[in-house]
Amino acid sequence: MSNSERTAGGLLGALAGKAKAAVGSVTGNEALQREGRLQQAGSEAELRAWRDQARAARDQQQAELGREQVETEIERERLANELAGQERERQIEEDRQRAERQARLDRQNEETVAQSQRDAERAAAEAEESRAERERLQAAQREVQLERKAADAEEQADQIDPEEAA
Repeated sequence: MSNSERTAGGLLGALAGKAKAAVGSVTGNEALQREGRLQQAGSEAELRAWRDQARAARDQQQAELGREQVETEIERERLANELAGQERERQIEEDRQRAERQARLDRQNEETVAQSQRDAERAAAEAEESRAERERLQAAQREVQLERKAADAEEQADQIDPEEAA
């Protein structure tokens, strides 16, 4: 067979290669036997490359799904924090109005309490935002690791069958 001829790949190529090798062995034709072994090896390598490529695609899809889940969770947390902030602001406003009513009796004492409450709520909100940011960063790191894994698998597939990468 000349170098310009194309042989069947995949499972059919492996079977054809095995058949050629068997016929070459039975007939004593070493060239046909060698050609069969080469075709079989090439077809098996192509099958491995297809499997690796499918695995890389699956890993990429999982990474994308993970990224989307992380983004959804981050958005959910942002909205929850926003709602909590609005609720805190509503509560602060009620506290302020109550403090004004009480201010006629003991204004200075109530202003001190209200300011302490606002400071504590602000600190709690900042702590919650810091926690959410840490979680977002951890999720982003996990996403980068998954993308690296997918890229490594794709690179391995390309190394097995460089023609597929072109």
